[in-house]
Amino acid sequence: MDIAFYGATERVTGSCHIVHAAGRTLLLDCGLVQGSDADEALNRKPFPFDPASIDAVILSHGHIDHSGRIPLLLRQGFKGPVYAQHATRDLCSVLLLDSAVLSERDALYRQKHPHSASDRYAEPLYTRQDAVAALNVFKGLPYGQKHELFPGVSLRFRDAGHILGSALVELWLREGESEKKLVFSGDLGQYGSPVLNDPERVERADAVLIESTYGNRVHRKLEETIAEIGELISAARQDGGNIVIPAFAVGRSQELLYLFAEHYEAWGMENWKVFLDSPMAIEASRIYWSYPDLFDAEAAAYRNNPSLLPPLHNLHFTPRVEQSQAINAIHSGAIIIAGSGMCNGGRILHHLKHNIHRPECHILFTGYQAEGTLGRALVDGAREVSMHGRKYSVAAHLHTIGGLSAHGDRDDMVRWASGFSGNPEFFVVHGDPPAKTAFRDLLQERLGVMASIPAPGERYWFGL
Repeated sequence: MDIAFYGATERVTGSCHIVHAAGRTLLLDCGLVQGSDADEALNRKPFPFDPASIDAVILSHGHIDHSGRIPLLLRQGFKGPVYAQHATRDLCSVLLLDSAVLSERDALYRQKHPHSASDRYAEPLYTRQDAVAALNVFKGLPYGQKHELFPGVSLRFRDAGHILGSALVELWLREGESEKKLVFSGDLGQYGSPVLNDPERVERADAVLIESTYGNRVHRKLEETIAEIGELISAARQDGGNIVIPAFAVGRSQELLYLFAEHYEAWGMENWKVFLDSPMAIEASRIYWSYPDLFDAEAAAYRNNPSLLPPLHNLHFTPRVEQSQAINAIHSGAIIIAGSGMCNGGRILHHLKHNIHRPECHILFTGYQAEGTLGRALVDGAREVSMHGRKYSVAAHLHTIGGLSAHGDRDDMVRWASGFSGNPEFFVVHGDPPAKTAFRDLLQERLGVMASIPAPGERYWFGL
């Protein structure tokens, strides 16, 4: 058996790893690279392996940096199934189609407004038809049940606590009388976060692929984060402007709405109009609330007895373009949740254009901002940014609330890694270089384990 590391080795995004065992070839995730234009251009390069050689894809969760190249994989020859937790399959029906629509629109825009001769012939990365074809090969599995995928290859999903349906991947790989176990963390959630359960403990493995997005950072405690959000909302009310929240459509948007309802009176939410301005987030919210069995105890109690949670009477869903445009006529008292979470496209750009130059407005970042994105430039302190070819001064108040991240921090990841008995070898992936290096060193120091950072294309052999 061997593992080959093809994605999320030099950066956070683009998760993609290959496992060869028992005569089969398995792909763990197949995600889009996100970030700068140069980063995203990598998505158009051929896969560094033959897609037709892949027997099955095992998908940890629906976020596009883990799932977004699956339609390309099929278009280039993959003919096997994609295994995912049931909720992940449902969320991908939204995420992959949205990704295709954005790609089609981008290609059309470049054709109409070319910056180079090649733009006149721009093609989408993939189409809606490609996304539908990919969704047709998804096979949903529950948490906690072991399934034999092929002779000598068995799979079990466990709850990763990151977003709805996010899974820890357990793989049992057998040849003859010898068996090895590989565990892939996917993305790990925070312990004690709202709505979802904590990451499940996995007790045995021979090798562990572990993410490191926040491998060199510690989030604020949830109670401190909740207090900070309340203070921010109060300050924004006094300033008389709007609050603009770039949020990921899956996970963060649903948690924010839950917190707004839970703290309705304490935060003075009756003074605001709340807009969920994302067709994808609206549909993802519907999917979220259809899986109460995946909620933690508190959220499940609220879901099963809605009278326990104050309703958000002032919540407005704005799926249509004209509804979204109308929001920008509101100069005070609006909380606008829109995608994309890293400000690298979508409706959030229009809301930023109308609010970012106004000192009475507040911009709230609640998640990771990849290198090369507009969101990263803003949290790094840019005083002027470019959107849709025009420059805008940054005068609004900027806030970063790390305590709401869907990713666990350094201590959360070490806590999960410490649950293994024996002495598995750890491979640190899915992080910017400083975070990966710091987390590798921390694993070695705190747990006394072997830990390494694989290079792109590097292979690790297990003796079976």
